[in-house]
Order: sequence, then C-alpha cells, then structure tokens
Amino acid sequence: MQALISFAKAIDALNQRLGSWIAWLALIMVLVQFTVVLMRYVFGMGSIAMQESIIYMHGILFMVGAGYTLLHDGHVRVDIFYREASPKHKARVDIFGVLVFLLPVCALLWIYSWPYVQNSWAVHEGSKETSGIQAVFLLKTVVLVFVALVALQGISMMIRSLAVLLGKEAPPPQEEHERI
Repeated sequence: MQALISFAKAIDALNQRLGSWIAWLALIMVLVQFTVVLMRYVFGMGSIAMQESIIYMHGILFMVGAGYTLLHDGHVRVDIFYREASPKHKARVDIFGVLVFLLPVCALLWIYSWPYVQNSWAVHEGSKETSGIQAVFLLKTVVLVFVALVALQGISMMIRSLAVLLGKEAPPPQEEHERI
C-alpha cells in the first residue's frame, strides 16, 4: 500500500507543479489580449498569430489545469450530503465516482480523441489563416494531455480514498473554503 501512496503523491506533485506553472498563462493571455487591442485601436495594426495564441493559451490553461483543479477539489460538485459526511463515507463516494464516472469518461475521451489527434498530426494541421499559428496539431494533442492528467489524478484520488478506508492514511485536511 505504501508504494501506491507514493505513486499517488507523485501524481499529486506532477499536477501541482503543472498547475502552478500553467496558471501563469492567465496573466500572459491578458497581456497578449491587451497588446492586440492596443495594436488594433491605437496603431491600426493586427496580428492573426497573436489572436490565435490567445485561443491556444486559453485551451492549454483549462485543459492542462484540469488535473490541478481536481487535485484541489475545485470542480463543481453537488455536495448536499458529501460535505457533512465522515471521511470514510467520502472515500467510498470518491472511489465510486472515479470508477463509475471519471475513468470511463476519460477512456471514452481518449478512444474518440486519438484518431482526431492522429489525423491532425498526419497532416501537421495548421491554421486556416496564412499568417496564423501552424500548430493546430499541437493544440489538439492537449486533449490527450487533459485526459491523461485527469485520469491520473482520479487514480490518485482513488488510492488516497482506499488508504483512508484501510486506515493507512489520515484524510487530507479540509481546505479553508470548505470549513466555512
């Protein structure tokens, strides 16, 4: 069990590190958007590549940051009963949710996204605009990265929940916003 807990901690560390780094894209997106508006309305110039880069950054921010959000329990949840439940009940609910909902959805997303991404790589798909970013195939690959990171974080959640049920690990401390 200790090896599984170490594996879960490694997954958590990966998503924590990626989430912390990827969060900077939000600031970069704002600066690029400000620059695009300034260039257009003050200097009368435009840049399709800069406009497309905002779409790329937005997609990467949310797709790569999804595992980080799951790590910090930031996804939307109807928790009428979950919030006040005991740690063992929460662990059972989390295991059920990961096995019945999260992992099957991730598997379906992977199965149906793989040909989509593979076809894009086969032709090195690029922007429809001549001066756009010619790396749409890389952006589409982020869908697979999203699936992998969320599935891994779900596995980590399941391992931690199993450890709680077996009494091998104390439940994680509640976040400050959960105690309010």
